[in-house]
Amino acid sequence: MANTGIAGASTRRGTVLRVVAAVVVFAAWLGISSVGGPTFGTISDVTNNDQTSYLPATAESTRVQTAETRFFGADTIPAVVLFVRPGGLTAADRAAAAADVEALKGIDGVTAASPPIPSKDGKALEALLQIDAKADATVVVGDLRDTLKTRAVPGLQTWVTGPAGLGADFGAGFSGIDGVLLLVALAAVFVILLIVYRSLLLPIVVLLTSSFALTGSILVVYLVAKAGWVTVTGQSRGILAILAIGAATDYSLLLVARYRETLSTERRHLTALTKAWKRSIEPIGASAATVILAVLCLAFSDLNSNKGLGPVAAIAILFSFLAAVTALPAMLALLGRAAFWPLIPRFDPAAAPDAPRVGRFWSGVGARVATRPRLLWIGTTVVLGVLALGLTQLQASGVPQTDVLLTPSQAVAGQKELAKHYDAGSGSPLAVTAPEASQQQVLDAVKATPHVTDASVFTGTQGPPTGAPAAAKVVDGRVLLQATLDEQADSAAAQAAVKDLRSRLATVEPAAEVGGTSALDLDTNLTAQKDLRTIIPIVLAVILVILALLLRALVAPLLLVATVVLSYAATLGVAAVVFRYGFGFPGADPSVPLFGFVFLVALGVDYNIFLMTRVREESARQGTRRGVIVGLMVTGGVITSAGIVLATTFAALAVIPILFLVQIAFVVAFGVLLDTFLVRTLLVPALSHDIGRTIWWPSRLDRAAKR
Repeated sequence: MANTGIAGASTRRGTVLRVVAAVVVFAAWLGISSVGGPTFGTISDVTNNDQTSYLPATAESTRVQTAETRFFGADTIPAVVLFVRPGGLTAADRAAAAADVEALKGIDGVTAASPPIPSKDGKALEALLQIDAKADATVVVGDLRDTLKTRAVPGLQTWVTGPAGLGADFGAGFSGIDGVLLLVALAAVFVILLIVYRSLLLPIVVLLTSSFALTGSILVVYLVAKAGWVTVTGQSRGILAILAIGAATDYSLLLVARYRETLSTERRHLTALTKAWKRSIEPIGASAATVILAVLCLAFSDLNSNKGLGPVAAIAILFSFLAAVTALPAMLALLGRAAFWPLIPRFDPAAAPDAPRVGRFWSGVGARVATRPRLLWIGTTVVLGVLALGLTQLQASGVPQTDVLLTPSQAVAGQKELAKHYDAGSGSPLAVTAPEASQQQVLDAVKATPHVTDASVFTGTQGPPTGAPAAAKVVDGRVLLQATLDEQADSAAAQAAVKDLRSRLATVEPAAEVGGTSALDLDTNLTAQKDLRTIIPIVLAVILVILALLLRALVAPLLLVATVVLSYAATLGVAAVVFRYGFGFPGADPSVPLFGFVFLVALGVDYNIFLMTRVREESARQGTRRGVIVGLMVTGGVITSAGIVLATTFAALAVIPILFLVQIAFVVAFGVLLDTFLVRTLLVPALSHDIGRTIWWPSRLDRAAKR
């Protein structure tokens, strides 16, 4: 009796300590959230959507852009103010335009402005303004447009366009990230959780976990960005929110599924929760480590935007993991079985600890996989291979900046109007730096290049360039030349002209370098293609090592990586066809294939980790082939739910009217669903079942498991 009393007292003391620990953990997360929540309103202060945030770090055009700041005396972004009267300009129009430009010079952020330059057709005037790169381009451009609106002359149309105008409209496209995107993602996840759990309280608990992950990660991202350690762009902010919500929800689903399963075999909910946590921590931890290491591989990119996304995404996944394994268990410990109300799982004394309940649907799927595994894996492989043929339609060499915005834009409209009256590239000339001694030879070569309509040496004065080499401004022994193209600056034809010009200059003056908007676009596309070739093998190697350590085998990891790569190819094939013939997109952003690969492969391996860790656990008890079927049946529901949640959260990115984010939303959402319903449900189990215990080679399980 004494021993029984001591044991009872010890149990009660242990329960009290666990409850106190749960309260402390929950309170800590509330504290983090209370501090991190307000950063939603201030993270825009450290967000940089300027073109420099997306530039290739070591490209020729980037070096030229840096050199330009020394010629101009400041780092500026050009803007074009366009005045048009379709029936022809009047003398009053010219006087009004000149007065408008003088008024625009007084706006904060405008460092210089040229006099209005007339078009040859007599219908338009353009003024070139320089905007301080340190100023908020969205605010400055907005002030320019507001000023022109208040000074409007009847019949005289005005636009603010050029790189500064396009950049401002591009930044405005991200305005819904902190509001609309978050609301859509959370609402969609909440509805799915209601359907999955058929409970009122548990979806709120999981959403709180996701919210903790989001507020914690955004706080840290804000702090490291403010310290200047990472570059945060609008696209990385959007992906941060989606990853934090989606990953935290996925990890929560896995832990809750294990917890619900254990509650039927354990009388005390704290004991059940402890067992569930211990069984879930390895796959959740491996999953998080896989995604974190995969996104950190973006550090090998030469694009500044990619480099910045890596640590931002890693922070989001880290906090998703921490919230799922600390905040969620704390809330479940405090709520007990009531968290599942009204469908509360009951303790069943007759339930076998190692015999989890399986629904009819997944029992049927398991039976079909066990009956005809070879036919299933061959059939699914063929289907994926056919879908991958769509890769022949992929056009991922970049799109004009005027096509990046999917909503009406004054800057885009202005660019089109500009091309009607001036050389299409007049607002964004090419910039060429060369040694002073060879300026004339370089100038002659530039003028002789096809599609160049005008070229001159920069003199350091405002207004139309003089073209006189003797008046050139010399900086560090080099001169700056400016050349106007007859092609739109962000077009493929302009990029081809840059290639041609660089080739010609290589024979005239190898030290000459070409920059400007067209050159930046070209170098960004070339760098993105190089990144794809560099980063993909690194990501695959990292994931293979993690899987080998987790599964203690080599064959299974190789098979899993191969299936995920095949799934990625099929997804990109479908996306290429849909983008071209379904949505009518002019092409794909060059970063889409790389980002799609990193997220799809890392997240696709996630679900294989959830599946195969359970398969390994069951194989040790029942043999490999039976273990595969049991693992599939037991994890089928939770992994499918997790896949739907993640696909839905990524699909929410489509509410932001930026081409890149819409394309990433489709690629990842479709790819996750394809991986969830075809690869993880049929291909991987069928292939593993057909191979048998050899998938665990060279581990001890390969030698000991039953066939």
